[in-house]
Amino acid sequence: MIRRNGPSTPTRRPLLHAAAALVFLGIGSGFAGAQQPPAPDWPTEKCNRYKKAYEQALNRQGKKGIGPEFLASHDAFLAANCQARAEVCARSKEELDLANRLVLMAMNSGMSGTFLPFNCRS
Repeated sequence: MIRRNGPSTPTRRPLLHAAAALVFLGIGSGFAGAQQPPAPDWPTEKCNRYKKAYEQALNRQGKKGIGPEFLASHDAFLAANCQARAEVCARSKEELDLANRLVLMAMNSGMSGTFLPFNCRS
């Protein structure tokens, strides 16, 4: 026989316990998500992607034909977390090949052309 006097009847207690357990589990999972480190900001993420692309391209192509001025100005761009004014000028065929490869890799990683450090003033 089921009594319907109110919420304290034996037939309703299992439902209350189940609801309380679901609420507790929901709160617990929220705490786990809150403890994860935040994602890096977009400029830092772009620079991380670009650094990875640069390392891959340079390892594939090698440094033959890449001048010290190109490498130094590019390294300065990376050291500034890709935030410094870009003055990397590709002059040799190898530097131009590397720059073109990096442009394609950057575009495929979701970066815009204005992010890239390549600029020849003279």
